[in-house]
Amino acid sequence: MNVLQLFDLTGKTAIVTGGGRGLGAQIARGFAEAGANVVLCSRKVEACQEVAKELETLGVRTLALKCDVANAEDVRYVVEETKKTFETIDILVNNSGATWGAPVTDMPLEAWQKVMDVNVTGTFLMSQEVGKVMIAQRTGKIINIASVAGLGGTDPRFMDTIGYNTSKGAVITFTKDLAAKWGQYNINVNALAPGFFPTKMSKGIIEHGKESILNFTPLGRFGNDDDLKGAALFLASNASNYVTGDVLVVDGGVHAM
Repeated sequence: MNVLQLFDLTGKTAIVTGGGRGLGAQIARGFAEAGANVVLCSRKVEACQEVAKELETLGVRTLALKCDVANAEDVRYVVEETKKTFETIDILVNNSGATWGAPVTDMPLEAWQKVMDVNVTGTFLMSQEVGKVMIAQRTGKIINIASVAGLGGTDPRFMDTIGYNTSKGAVITFTKDLAAKWGQYNINVNALAPGFFPTKMSKGIIEHGKESILNFTPLGRFGNDDDLKGAALFLASNASNYVTGDVLVVDGGVHAM
């Protein structure tokens, strides 16, 4: 297999949660450019439908579905519809996420629970249901979207998000443990830990702490629309067949400071 074949996703089927905008849409486009059929799901199905139409111009098949990843019935529906349409599920990207900014002493319990439900429970439910398909196939790639915020503490002056940071730390541990448990089925489980990318979720943080963030970013810029596609493609493709339980940090060098 030559190096271009290692990164080819032709004929593969990928589910990307939260694929209607931001990093999810960016990753989905990268997969489609590599030849994969893509299933996009989120609570806002209209956004997924718009992205799906764009991806179909690349010559791949798509599916846009409504899904709250913290709802087990919704998750089962997405998996069933994907199997009906494409027969297999080769790649899962757990990208759907939620955040809430507040000092620790002011963090509402309801907000904490929402963040945990989407970021942690949602990742578990999707992995559990898709995992049943992958175990039967004896192959699969699961990519969990973590964050540099899950690697340690953050300065509250620009990122006072205790629930989000905690949830992403949990996603990292979940990734490593699931990799240890499902390696026997030839399922690779890895995580991406993005740094600061201009998205709807990060808009407030970037606007508030732009100068400070860039001062601690060795590459001196925020992530752009292409910066995550290659890393995600690596973890989704045959190029990463001997990589599992890893966290690939894509943050312009922030974690090195």
